[in-house]
Amino acid sequence: MFILRRILHQPTQPVDRPTVKSILRKTLKWLLILLLISLLPVILLRWVPVPGSMLMVERWLQSGDQPFELQHRWTPYEQLPDSLKMAVIAAEDQRFAEHHGFDLKAIRAAIRHNERGGSLRGASTLSQQVAKNLFLWSGRSWPRKGLEAWFTLALETLWPKQRILEVYLNIVEWDEGVFGAAAAAQHHFGVAPGVLSDQQAAQLAAVLPNPRRWSAASPPPQALQRSQWIRKQSRQLGGAHYLRQMEKGGEWPQWLRLKYWQDKVAE
Repeated sequence: MFILRRILHQPTQPVDRPTVKSILRKTLKWLLILLLISLLPVILLRWVPVPGSMLMVERWLQSGDQPFELQHRWTPYEQLPDSLKMAVIAAEDQRFAEHHGFDLKAIRAAIRHNERGGSLRGASTLSQQVAKNLFLWSGRSWPRKGLEAWFTLALETLWPKQRILEVYLNIVEWDEGVFGAAAAAQHHFGVAPGVLSDQQAAQLAAVLPNPRRWSAASPPPQALQRSQWIRKQSRQLGGAHYLRQMEKGGEWPQWLRLKYWQDKVAE
């Protein structure tokens, strides 16, 4: 009885319970670690030819038991025709050389258009499309949009515009299982991408809103009419001069330069 009384009256040890602040701190810590790890493929693919994309994987999974033939071959930037580069810029992202991943003017215009009703209009830049197709899955969820914004900022910071355009032209979808300019030129016109005519390049760009339903070789009337508009816009943007100016690019951020960290260590 004496022993039982002592046990009952023995002071209990305080139990450490995680506070909301500590949980939040750990969550943010691991989130930061994951975001930094996600930069590794971005840095690697800055120089390495891209072997494929998440969109290619997604299309393969969607095929199920049906046979799926992937047509894709990497083509360096120098072997891609200026006419095709300008066609996709004119069709998809005319402020490509100016913005830093997000075209705020196009976003505001799309919001106003969608508020009036009718067909929905998107405002994704080439950088956003590369981020989505290369690293993420399809869909409109907020988590995916958040990741798309993160990878877009990473691409714009770590890659020059020329590299973003090069990767875009090598992974964009141009028909069922057809990805990239080389596969598209062969599939639709039976030629190498370097010998595409200006009209063929414009037709490839014109079907990008719906490349799995519209054929670039025999586009529907609205796409054919759009191809004429694309050629006109390409000329008005400056054609090859626009590309040469874009290729000069800007300097990398200071924190990405070796001298920056050498100076920091020396301080």
